[in-house]
Amino acid sequence: MEFLSLKGIPSKRIVKDICDLHREVFNEDRQLNERMAHKPNLDVQLAYEDETLIGYKLGYEQNATTFYSWLGGVRSTSQGKGVALQLMKNQHTKAKEAGYEKVETKSMNRWRKMLLLNIRFGFDVTAVEENETGDSKIILQKVL
Repeated sequence: MEFLSLKGIPSKRIVKDICDLHREVFNEDRQLNERMAHKPNLDVQLAYEDETLIGYKLGYEQNATTFYSWLGGVRSTSQGKGVALQLMKNQHTKAKEAGYEKVETKSMNRWRKMLLLNIRFGFDVTAVEENETGDSKIILQKVL
């Protein structure tokens, strides 16, 4: 397994691979290629196996002291191998090196594996908010 860390918008091929994997993992198309272009200080963490993208973790600057861990996913055939944990560790290391004091993320009860991983990795639940569709989003923060 190989991990790659990038700053800013990656190459078109990598963006396509991330979008394809996102669709595979979440069964949705969130127009990530367009949305990534508008995120300040975009951080991209990637995991490869045999030159195939098996995981990604995206984040960006929320403000001068807070890094926002935005989206991430791991191919189903690669889950349970510690890929998500390593991507998270890599992201937090880069955020701390960049001078951020804390990292924030949001999750939902339906993404229990990610919610539990966040809590095990030191996040605290700080609030719950309702989104536009009435679903509850759990806000978590971690001091770096």
